[in-house]
Order: sequence, then C-alpha cells, then structure tokens
Amino acid sequence: MTDPNVTPPNPSPPPPSASAQAPVTAQLVTGPPVHGPPVYGPPGLWERPGRPRRRWSTWIGWVGFLTCGFLLASQWSARRDYFDLSQGIRERFHSGAEHGLDKVAVIAVRGVILDGDGFVKRQIDRIRKDDRVKAVVVRVDSPGGTVTGSDYIYHHLTRLRAERQIPLVVSMGSMAASGGYYVAMAVGDQKRSIFAEPTTTTGSIGVIVPHYDLSGLLARFDVRDDSIASHPRKQLLSVTRTMSDEDRAIVQDYVDQSFQRFKEIVRTGRPQLRQAAAGDALVDAQSDRDLATGEIFTAPRAQQYGLIDEIGFIEDAIDRAIELAGLDKENVRVVQYQRPLSLFDLAGLAEADVDPVPLASLLEMSAPRAYYLATSLPPLLSSRRAER
Repeated sequence: MTDPNVTPPNPSPPPPSASAQAPVTAQLVTGPPVHGPPVYGPPGLWERPGRPRRRWSTWIGWVGFLTCGFLLASQWSARRDYFDLSQGIRERFHSGAEHGLDKVAVIAVRGVILDGDGFVKRQIDRIRKDDRVKAVVVRVDSPGGTVTGSDYIYHHLTRLRAERQIPLVVSMGSMAASGGYYVAMAVGDQKRSIFAEPTTTTGSIGVIVPHYDLSGLLARFDVRDDSIASHPRKQLLSVTRTMSDEDRAIVQDYVDQSFQRFKEIVRTGRPQLRQAAAGDALVDAQSDRDLATGEIFTAPRAQQYGLIDEIGFIEDAIDRAIELAGLDKENVRVVQYQRPLSLFDLAGLAEADVDPVPLASLLEMSAPRAYYLATSLPPLLSSRRAER
C-alpha cells in the first residue's frame, strides 16, 4: 500500500509529442531564407511600406538644417567683421625678440598713393588700438600720388603720434619722392628721424596737374568735341581743345595753393629748412639752393641739403625708434602687417591680373586732379591696385 504521508518523487517530464514539435519544425524549415548582414532593431522596422518617403523626408531635413547653419555662420561672420578691431589685417613677426612684451610696428606705405583710405589707414588704426606698440617705423617706398591721398596719410600719422605719444621714425626704400616725401614729414621736428638707403631717390617737392592737348590729332582725323557743358570752364582741362591763357591762370593758381601747403608741411618736418626759408622758398642754409623745384635727389645729396637725417637701412631706423621710446632692445618685438588672403590670392591670381584697365580706371585717369607725384603721367592704376 502507498503511504499517504510520503510525497512521491517528481516524475520525469514526458517527452514532447510529435504534435507539439511540428509547428517549430515547420517554422525552421519553411521560414524565409536570410540574406545579407543581420538587421538590428524592432521587428518589421525596415519592412514598413512607407520607407522611401521617410528616406526623402530625412534628406530634406538634413539639407534644411545645413542651409540654416550656413546662413547663421554667414551672419555671424559678417557681424564679426563689422566689429573687428583688427581692421582685417594680420600681424607678423619682423625681427627682434620673438616673445618680447613691447612692440615696434612697421607701417608700409608702398606704391602710388590715391585715396589714402586703404591698407595704410588700416595699419594706423590697428596700432592705435594696440597699447603694446611703443614706437612706429614708417617704411616709405612710393613715388607719391594725389594731393588729397598724401595729405590724408600724413594727417593720420601725425594724429597717431600725438594721441599715443609714441616716437615715429621714417625708413625710405627705393623711392620716397613727392607725396612719399610729404608722408615722411609726419615725424615732426624730431632729430635723427628720417633714414634713407644709399640708393634711395627722394625729393621731387612740387605739384603737377597732368594735361594733354590732342586737338591737333583730332583735327587731322576730322573729330570734333561736341560736349555740352554748363559753363566753358567745365572743360578747363579737356584734351580736345587748346587751353586758353585765362584757363591756364586758373589752373596755375590751384597748383600754387597746393604747392604752398606742401612747403608748409616740409617746414614742420625739416626745422633747418624752416629757419633758412627765404620767403616761400625752401632754401638750404649752406648752399643757398631752392629745394622745392621738383628736382629729385640721391640719398647723399638729400642728406647734404637736410632733406633726410641719416643714410641707413630699416634696421637702423628700428634701432632709432627703440632708442627714442626708451625700450630694452632685448625685450622688443618688431612686427609688420599683412593683408588677409582673398579668393584671388588662394587661386594664385593677383587683383591686378583680373582687372586690367577697367572703365573706372580710365575715368579716374581723365579726372582733373593735382598730384604730388614724381612723373608727368597720370597713374595708370585703379585705387585698388595702389598702396599695396
């Protein structure tokens, strides 16, 4: 008999019946074959019928996102450039101590000076904001340019020197004539402040208004100027007719007034010529020679006549600037400035190469303008090619 108080052992589970295995066997055998790598995700995600439409929606969303990001970046860049105190130029190491705390900045005045409000002005503005600049060397390599452009640069250099109370020294390159010499007068009456290289051409103190009379050539080809002007003097400097004596007197008075200012500016930078001035002339005290005749001079001759102080290179001008500022030469970093790269620069193309002689340049050449320029020809340049 079986004892009711004794629990019988667990019997082994019965083997699965054939009917229970049948569905599993059928699923493994008859299921669809699997091709390609395994797919991770909820079952049926990639088998939904709306997949192509969903993919296009994703692409459109990404394109819109990237477009918005590009527009936002453009707006940020525009606002950053608008408030950029660096004036869009880069500072580069020139010489001296690489990690020096004090700076001597080199301002480059190169090429024909036209409007003046270009790269030179941006360099001046950059220095005005930099308190670590303790002295300035103006590197002049220019034959001059317009009266207004030369005076504009001179004005802002003298203003920089006065506002920052820092010394300013000039280093002349291959040429510092006419308007280039005008700019050099920004040093004021500081002694030993104008240096010229042994091969420098300088001087050319004078004013010129270019004018050409092509009336004979036009008459030969039976060409007539039929312009309609509000007054005959509107064609004062027209190349299609001979200038009358009355018109010439008017232009001469204009030139004389510009010339008078040139001589006054020279006297502010050359005290010895100011003291030896006889009337309106710029006379050298020793040779009694008028220096304001438009004549050009070599560096030794310019030093003899007092137009420059010393013959030397830019390193000598830098040393003098350090001396005037009372700086420790071992702790001075000399810097210069460079324009930012443009798309033309990255493509290996200069601006002058893609803009040969546009209409703006032709109009600029034909406009009646006075020049502090060491040539009788108008500059065959546009404003964008000048002061490079």
